[in-house]
Amino acid sequence: MSAVAPARDHCLAPSRTVDAPLGPGARYGRLFPGLPPFEADEDALLAMGVRDGVCDGGVTCVEATGPAGWPLFGQFVAHDITADRSPLTLRADPSAVQNFHAPRANLEPLYAGGPAGQPFLYMRDDPAKLLLGPAHDHPRNPEGLALVGDPRNDVHLFVARLHTAFARTHNLIVDRLREDGIAEADCFEEARRATTWHYQWILLEDYLPRIAGDAGRERRWYLPDGPPTIPLEFADAAFRYGHSQVRHSYRLVEDGEELALFPDLIGFRPNEAEVDWTALFDLPGRACWQPAKRIDGTLALSLIELPLAISGQVEIAAFRSLAGRDLQRGQALGLPSGETVARAIGVEPVDSGLGWEETPLWYYVCVESDGESLGPVGATIVGEVLRGIVELDPESFLAVDPSWQPTLPAAGERFALGDLLAFSS
Repeated sequence: MSAVAPARDHCLAPSRTVDAPLGPGARYGRLFPGLPPFEADEDALLAMGVRDGVCDGGVTCVEATGPAGWPLFGQFVAHDITADRSPLTLRADPSAVQNFHAPRANLEPLYAGGPAGQPFLYMRDDPAKLLLGPAHDHPRNPEGLALVGDPRNDVHLFVARLHTAFARTHNLIVDRLREDGIAEADCFEEARRATTWHYQWILLEDYLPRIAGDAGRERRWYLPDGPPTIPLEFADAAFRYGHSQVRHSYRLVEDGEELALFPDLIGFRPNEAEVDWTALFDLPGRACWQPAKRIDGTLALSLIELPLAISGQVEIAAFRSLAGRDLQRGQALGLPSGETVARAIGVEPVDSGLGWEETPLWYYVCVESDGESLGPVGATIVGEVLRGIVELDPESFLAVDPSWQPTLPAAGERFALGDLLAFSS
């Protein structure tokens, strides 16, 4: 973990959680260690994030044109790269203990310690396969708690369903490997690798181009000296752009009712509701019919007034707001302003519209965007860090076999998330 500590304990207000953890499960660093911190009056800062503040987008959202599911996929990725790393991640180089907490995009919330380390995540009579729950839900214990490698993947219905889609993909790949005559002792490992590589491909070739274009294909700033780290400018500002893309309410099926993300679709409880994937993503032959909210620095009411089960008990009302938490967290960690980062990477800062000389980095990344994809500062940070994490992982397809191509069926010229969702359905 970075030696930089939060200035105030309340920046880590309890949650179950929509925040990426600042704890011993991941090593954090700085992307721009020489830049001065942004500083603002805290009352003015927090006032931006509360109801009727600058960041309050209300219940009606200005819609983008892209599918609604991509910011939710981004949350799934955030949980993965900040997950506690299990011994399973050391397989490529068991002696590399110093890499134990290095971030990886390797579906840690699915696999955790593997069939031997955490057998309750796997089928008792077929431990090469992940345990699935009834209908579309997670498997759960008698108290309704999800049996998953990372409880954050039960925070709401959509991230839970993405988790299940990748678990089902793994199990279907096990079946294919057996049909191909792969030795039983090798089935789990081969299926884990194949599922993870398809996920990494989706991350780099489907998700990133949508939000960051080609940023990160040539890294200039994310150049870790030693094991990879998670820059605070990424984890606590730029990659939180997706908070501004989340809708207040969603329909699970095209003619269904509007349901608020919180509290209607909150997780941490059994929920067997079926989601039509075209509510969130383009699928082969079927386009998504529900767009994301525009990235504009405002958050939907579901995130401005988080339920108690998400925010925990807080003394300051602004910490019930995800915008308030994002803004205060960035200042407490001493992140630079958006304008300072823009000048550092050689681009002209945009006018954030706040009327302040400098702008909190998270808010700047949102308003710098064109509403659909990130601007220069956000794209540089997000693109370089996500691509770098995959490139520096000794088990990734880029490290092991850079010429690898997805082997699951693809409807178009390039494999995409919609193909995996169709395969797993």
